[in-house]
Amino acid sequence: MKFTKADIENIAEALNATYKDMGTNYRLTITGEEDRRISLEIYPHTKIGSHEGSLLIVYTSSAFLQLQFCTGYVISKMLGEVTFVAQHMGRISGLIVEAGAGCSLYSNVDESVLSGDFTRLGPEVMMSSIALSLSEHLLGSGDERLDADALVDGDD
Repeated sequence: MKFTKADIENIAEALNATYKDMGTNYRLTITGEEDRRISLEIYPHTKIGSHEGSLLIVYTSSAFLQLQFCTGYVISKMLGEVTFVAQHMGRISGLIVEAGAGCSLYSNVDESVLSGDFTRLGPEVMMSSIALSLSEHLLGSGDERLDADALVDGDD
């Protein structure tokens, strides 16, 4: 997926973030309560090893997270979060960035746990299934962007 300026503006709005065009990437600054702050850098198209793709980096005061070869994202202004996903060979990784300056990373999750009865999963697996379940709409559809709020409104 290649992020456009319109994508960046939409993501920034959902996260209550400011953004800056840095030339090769965009840097979003997200500020939450109690001086919580994270930065999200989105590289729309960059060299990663011998290939090219999109790259996302989250900087926090205590962590550095990276999602390479992002294949799509699910945005929810209602929830104040964006879930960025990377899909590869039946596995999905998801980086969830929240307007409150929080973030979560779920890596190498088997796509089969995204649908079905979550209660049949162990609690240690259930959280990733629920958190990434909306991304199931992206998988296999060829879409790169999904507005989760439209699903709630029935405007799919």
